[in-house]
This record gives sequence, structure tokens and C-alpha cells, in this order.
Amino acid sequence: FKEMAFSLPELPYSYDALEPHIDTKTMEIHHTRHHNLYITNLNNAIEGTPKENLSIEEICKIHSDNPAIRNNGGGHYNHSLFWEILSPDGGGNPVGNIADLITSSFGSYENFKEKFSTASMTRFGSGWGWLCQVNDHLEICSTANQDNPLMPGICNDESIPLIGLDVWEHAYYLNYQNKRVDYINAFFNLINWEKVNERIS
Repeated sequence: FKEMAFSLPELPYSYDALEPHIDTKTMEIHHTRHHNLYITNLNNAIEGTPKENLSIEEICKIHSDNPAIRNNGGGHYNHSLFWEILSPDGGGNPVGNIADLITSSFGSYENFKEKFSTASMTRFGSGWGWLCQVNDHLEICSTANQDNPLMPGICNDESIPLIGLDVWEHAYYLNYQNKRVDYINAFFNLINWEKVNERIS
């Protein structure tokens, strides 16, 4: 039996821990079915190729003409980051380095929230909203489908993703139906600022 290149990461909290902001059923389906399927498809797409030995970040940074690698590699990277920056004890105002960077880049936390919400809200169809470190400041962008800022030519190529918000309907539809804005507002109650700080380079 051959070990697969990538496997589903365990969540650092239970499926019901993010209630009422993200419901138990959504978390369970999102993690065990959606994320798991991206990993299965990615492993199948890279099996027997040199990409088997790369990290998921390295796979995303190489421009891939293979849609299976691009879509499923992005799906695995994006969801892994998403789970990590959520916490039942999250929310509130940012602390530490990220607080300073938000103030210097956007003027205030409120301005950041407004800009991030707008980017996530106005992403047409399925995609993600992102907060990225670009050298000594922060930038906000959004991506279609499972693309992410590590992929060349998508956002700023210097981007280090700090926060990613999944705005695919599968991320919120059971609880919020078509009210994406309510889901985005709820997300701010779950951000794990300590984890975001750990991502700053």
C-alpha cells in the first residue's frame, strides 16, 4: 500500500464548535466530503509525477495547465488554511503584529473589515476572499473557484496568504441560504488572530 502524497488534516476543534456562526452539519460535510474530495483528486492527478514530492505551497506556486492539479491543489491549500484560522475562541479585535499591520495598511480595523467584506461579497460565483502580506504591508484580493494568491498572476505575486474566506455556497448555504453577507459578518467572530500572526513572515 502506497502512502498518498496528501491527506485530510484533522480539525483543531469539533464540528459543532463554531456554532452558531457556522453550523455543525456544514462543517462536517465541508471537511469530510468537499475537502476530502479535493485531496483524493489531487493525489490521483499527481501520482507518478515529480509533483508527488512537492509541498502543497510549491504545487500552487507552479503555474499548472492541468486543471485537475490547479483546482484540487488550490482546494486542498485553501481549505487547510481556512480551518486553521477559525476558532471557537476567535473574533474580537486583532492583536499583535497583525493589528499593527491592519492599522498601517487600512487605517483601522473597521476599514479592513469593510474592504475585506466587499471583496468577499462581490466575488461573483464561487471563490475566496483573501488578506495577504505583501512585503511590509497588507493587501486584500479575491479569487475565483479554488485559485489562491500563491498562484502566479492572480493577486500580487509577492503575496503570503494570511486569511482566506471560502465564499462557495457549500460553505454557508445550509445555514445562510443566499445571504452571503450574513455569513461574511459571522466569519469575523471566528478569526483566530494568534494563528494569523503565526503566518506573518
